[in-house]
Amino acid sequence: MAKTSAGILLYRRGSRGLEVFLVHPGGPFWAKRDAGAWSIPKGEVDVTEPLEEAAKREFREETGFTVAGEFLALSPLRQPGGKTVHAWAVHGDCDPASLRSNTFPLEWPPRSGKKKEFPEIDRADWFAIDEALRRILPGQAGFLRELATLV
Repeated sequence: MAKTSAGILLYRRGSRGLEVFLVHPGGPFWAKRDAGAWSIPKGEVDVTEPLEEAAKREFREETGFTVAGEFLALSPLRQPGGKTVHAWAVHGDCDPASLRSNTFPLEWPPRSGKKKEFPEIDRADWFAIDEALRRILPGQAGFLRELATLV
């Protein structure tokens, strides 16, 4: 069965017009990737958990921030790997320098037998839509395009 994720696309009006809050995945596999590597804060959903609640929980776990306001449902996107991502756009603000992400264990270096903890998200930032489209994972770009037509 295909996996399902839920997330929040936080947006604001800034000096560069419409800006979105994106996060960069932590860990050694993503450390040197930038363009096409960023994401909305999101994560897997438990089948018993309402999608919007899962999106709020994942945002809090990955960033340390809570969101409130009007949640605008965006069209779900099927990712190249088969996962479906559900997202909600929310107007808000936060300081990327205050990011506090949960961590995950990984054997590193590979086949070393040593476990190391890595942040799930190693950095976050605000991007104007044009720049965000260059940074975001291609499978999530539809969320940015839809948001730009709605607000």
